[in-house]
Amino acid sequence: MKKEKIGAVVVGAGASQRFGGTDKLLAPLAGKPVLAHTLAPFLELRALDSIVLVLSRRNIVAVKDMLAARDWAERVTTCLGGKRRQDSVYAGFKKLGKMDWVVVHDAARPLVTTDMIERGLEAARETGAAIAAVPTTDTIKLADKSGTARWTMPRDGLYNCQTPQVFLHDVLERAFEYVEQDVTDEAQLVELTGGRVKLFTGACDNIKITTPADLAIASALIKLRKAR
Repeated sequence: MKKEKIGAVVVGAGASQRFGGTDKLLAPLAGKPVLAHTLAPFLELRALDSIVLVLSRRNIVAVKDMLAARDWAERVTTCLGGKRRQDSVYAGFKKLGKMDWVVVHDAARPLVTTDMIERGLEAARETGAAIAAVPTTDTIKLADKSGTARWTMPRDGLYNCQTPQVFLHDVLERAFEYVEQDVTDEAQLVELTGGRVKLFTGACDNIKITTPADLAIASALIKLRKAR
């Protein structure tokens, strides 16, 4: 039986505008850059054939230096992203080449695990697309333009979605070809083409680094993991 080819697109082309002017991917976290934590589980995953890291013009040189210093440069291919997130993912998708499965992950989620990636790959076999998610625990209110609450939404069936997201190559390719509108993630692209996206269990500690406060939380979560 032919071995399936699995590739990953790790997206780090954002401007880090809410991180105080420095690149959050290179910020120190538990003794190494945020991005090093993110990439490590992908590099450990034996089933993975290729990794493309999507970067901005602002951080590509510094990140390439970081990869070279860790002897990762030959295992992680880099490319420049685009104006929107979906443009950046598409750039990485094209750089990846023909795969059977494609895993998309935010470079700023450093607490991803190999187990989570593997569970995503397994979940995607049901529908061709899967996304990490956790049930919403906060009360969600719908507000009008003035900021006045108009409706409290039932929490049943509401989920906070994360990455990794996993897709059959052809499912994601078709979504990129037919959807031009702005979307918040690649799962929405697939939904807009009529595809079914399976939710699989993410993790409450699979946080995204957006502000310096998130970095402090991630540091505490890493210490908690090590103490278990």
